[in-house]
Amino acid sequence: MVQTKKTRLGTVAAALLISVAAPTSAQQSDWSYEATIYLFMPETETSIETPRGTLDATLSFTDALENLDFAFMGALAATNGQWSVLADYNYTNLSFGDTGPGGGDLETSVKTQFLTALLGYRVRNDPTVKVDLAGGFRWYSTDTDFSLTPVGGPAFTSTADESWVDPVVGVRARFTLSDSWTSTAYVDYGGFRSGSQTWSVLLTADYIINDRWMLRGGYRYISFDHDIDGNDYEFDQSGPLIGATYRF
Repeated sequence: MVQTKKTRLGTVAAALLISVAAPTSAQQSDWSYEATIYLFMPETETSIETPRGTLDATLSFTDALENLDFAFMGALAATNGQWSVLADYNYTNLSFGDTGPGGGDLETSVKTQFLTALLGYRVRNDPTVKVDLAGGFRWYSTDTDFSLTPVGGPAFTSTADESWVDPVVGVRARFTLSDSWTSTAYVDYGGFRSGSQTWSVLLTADYIINDRWMLRGGYRYISFDHDIDGNDYEFDQSGPLIGATYRF
């Protein structure tokens, strides 16, 4: 697979965050780490305003499996006392057809990447409830083409090719339910400026297999709304996810 400039940028950014979270020496045993690989199974909705109206495209996860070109999803977390660092990276490449305005044929090619990097501080550390406040940024990049063939009219194409960074603040709560079960609730919001906002919600139930391995399942919603060349662009994903976490 040939990497584009944006794909390389996302890979480099993720590598930099991983290197920041990595131990600076073998003797720094106060740090603990979690590496997670997960499968996000969302419904995808994306739209863009054009001079001919708004183009909306929707793809269910079932259809996404048939139209998926490539995807990668992973997260890395590091904790030391009350402080924590989190990096979450997602890359998706999809191509699919849909019904456009007036019953026309809408072909959509979606390449998206987003990277969330956060620094957290624990404000509550009870045996059964731990709460972290976090702040950082979310980088988003898209190369999306909407090609509409209207009924009885000429075809036209609209492109959203842009990347940007939004500041993000969030809160995460972890609950210990038993020796084997925990749960996580997380919400964040970012943008804080006209023409750009993002927010997400994550709820998981976590099963502890042993000191090293944990399985996770839950629900995630993430949303982006940004002004591209004077046109409103939106991207939303929501649905279940499953993953495996290795702790070291």
